[in-house]
Amino acid sequence: MVALVSTVAYLGLEARRVEVQCQVAPGLPAFNVVGLPDKAVAESRERVRAAIASMGLSLPPKRITINLSPADLPKEGSHYDLPIALALLGAMGIIDAETLAGYVVVGELSLDGRLAATPGVLLAALHASGEHLGLICPALQGPEAAWAGDVEILAPNDLLALLNHFKGQSVLSSPDPGAAPEPDHGPDLKDVKGQETAKRALEIAAAGGHNLLMNGPPGSGKSLLASCLPGILPPLSPAEALEVSMVASVAGTLEGGQMSRTRPYRHPHHSASMAALVGGGLKVRPGEVSLAHLGVLFLDELPEFQRAVLDSLRQPLETGEVSVARANAHVTFPARVQMVAAMNPCRCGHLGDAALACSRAPKCAADYQAKVSGPLLDRIDLHIEVEALSAADLTMPPPAEGSDVVAARVAEARHLQRHRYADLDARTNTEIDGDALEKFATPDEAGRQLLAQAAEAMRLSARGYTRVLRVSRTIADLAGVKQIGRIHVAEALSYRRQAPRN
Repeated sequence: MVALVSTVAYLGLEARRVEVQCQVAPGLPAFNVVGLPDKAVAESRERVRAAIASMGLSLPPKRITINLSPADLPKEGSHYDLPIALALLGAMGIIDAETLAGYVVVGELSLDGRLAATPGVLLAALHASGEHLGLICPALQGPEAAWAGDVEILAPNDLLALLNHFKGQSVLSSPDPGAAPEPDHGPDLKDVKGQETAKRALEIAAAGGHNLLMNGPPGSGKSLLASCLPGILPPLSPAEALEVSMVASVAGTLEGGQMSRTRPYRHPHHSASMAALVGGGLKVRPGEVSLAHLGVLFLDELPEFQRAVLDSLRQPLETGEVSVARANAHVTFPARVQMVAAMNPCRCGHLGDAALACSRAPKCAADYQAKVSGPLLDRIDLHIEVEALSAADLTMPPPAEGSDVVAARVAEARHLQRHRYADLDARTNTEIDGDALEKFATPDEAGRQLLAQAAEAMRLSARGYTRVLRVSRTIADLAGVKQIGRIHVAEALSYRRQAPRN
């Protein structure tokens, strides 16, 4: 007979249905897995054989064939172990095959029959909910799957517990969703001495979701300012938390089924490869830009990243998604991130300080900054100079405004944006374009004249012109003003990088 069990294959954040078909037929003893399996799936034969033997059962001396349908869809990962084992037990008549038809099954088997965690269980649970099916997954990931909502979940510790449940000898209870951990926002803005201009730029970046570049000597507080940004960002909404958790689930970083309302903050080292930053690899996985979806991607020592790696961020920063093309698959991950970058003005870091600057200044500054391409810099809305702190700055008392005060203003500005764009596919000012930009970000007459003059004097590109309008809209939102004025445009222009002169 042929037993059928449903499971899934992951393509980006999409879970596609895969049917595991098992046939036990007369012939020379064999155990074959077909249907474009990768190495991990092909090796499941030995894990399944050992797990079934650990329960005191033996495979029949017949020809066992496992087909993973559709056969032209690549099958990757160890989560096929459990559906293969259940399909085999169904074909052997140990489990009722009709009962298995009501579940989507994922899970890796140990040699002693225990179930190990696998990436992507949240996506499988959402797929099962959409198909009106139940889900069978490892006990460790039951709390993660429970976030999918109205879906029956069986989360056994091992294969024997699942078998006893189907036999009616014991009952598996439904897991509860994993409790959200306490938010950890990092340092407070009160820890930052001086740097009032940088703090203002950080507030504008947080309010509108804008990209930010801080340029200054070492020790001026650039990294500290960036680490303060999560503390002034509003928490994720339930829908946004689900989006972020889906990416973390596919990457295998969602621990204990805990869905956090804190926005992601990722800070990869400058030695990161292109696959690590934007996604890819032999088995396509989300990169840092996707793991930071709806959060912050902090790139410290920006010119030290490889040029090709930095340029690979240009498309995600513009479109909010990453498309990884391979010969056998085309995978898309979300990447709506807020990029914050920091860099020194030159390799020695002390350009402009005659006592500390190297002998190659100012040529070393031009060579160093040229490592970052103009098109990438054009996608950064706010460019600020972070000056070195003086001894007087360091001895000053802590500032009166902490992260909680700034976060309240940012939350109010974000509330205005959510209300304004309720009918649009946008969350923040940085996402609006076209007609929405004309409708909501058009300055008054004085502002238009200033922007026209600045566009010519500063040689703004079309992208730069658009981004100045978006930043102006955010500054007006922070001021609680509906109409963008000249003062808002002027401040937005002050943060804009000017094109170099020939």
